[in-house]
Amino acid sequence: MKHKLFFLSIILPVLSSCQEAASTGRQAATRQSSKPVPTRVSEIDPPAGFKIFNGKDSGFARWLRNIPLKKDNTVYLYNGQRKANQDAQYAVLDIPVGRKDLQQCADAVMRLRASWLYSEGRYNEIKFADNIGRMYLCPPSPDSTTFERYLETVYSYCGTLSLAQQLRSVKWFDEIQPGDVLIRGGSPGHAVIVMDVAINNMGQKYYMLAQSYMPAQNIHILKNYADPDHGPWYGVTDAKNLISTPEWRFYKNELKRW
Repeated sequence: MKHKLFFLSIILPVLSSCQEAASTGRQAATRQSSKPVPTRVSEIDPPAGFKIFNGKDSGFARWLRNIPLKKDNTVYLYNGQRKANQDAQYAVLDIPVGRKDLQQCADAVMRLRASWLYSEGRYNEIKFADNIGRMYLCPPSPDSTTFERYLETVYSYCGTLSLAQQLRSVKWFDEIQPGDVLIRGGSPGHAVIVMDVAINNMGQKYYMLAQSYMPAQNIHILKNYADPDHGPWYGVTDAKNLISTPEWRFYKNELKRW
């Protein structure tokens, strides 16, 4: 991450990384050809009859929606090669992946959160714990170089296991909001972030997920194989307990919050 906001590269590897898990299907969800290709997350329309839901962390929600999307919908690895599986992504966030195999699943989640707080000047709220609970605090009022050094330390010692321990569990899955994280700590482990949530007059919700993965790769919004008509949107009530994403399966009790 050489720039503020989205352009902060991850320098060192985390101790816990994502590993491949079986997909439950390969049915592709494609963008509607009759509509313009979205250029920002906010331009991905919610399901019919639903409107955008901010939740309690409205600042983070708005920031996530303002992330630009790449015109090229290809997911590339850190070394410039194409990811082998090009059927998982609905859209690709326009955020550099870096030149090293570093920006994997938990890294991407921490990067988005830290970048938002950094953009707000809320440096004292940027903190991540390692596996034994040691907290790494952001220096006060850091310039971009100092911030990068801080993140180098964070990504050296924090990963899916530590992040899962740091975040708070969400008791009821239907309380999902933008910025929440579906996470399973360990090795194998994985983490995806809730990019957006939509709600209707009945209180029903749909949500959108994004991930990086292993090897380090572009952060991308995930398709929903089970309901391709809704593109990248997942219905809260669609699955009783299991959430099947293209490359990982989570349980609803693995939803956590900052």
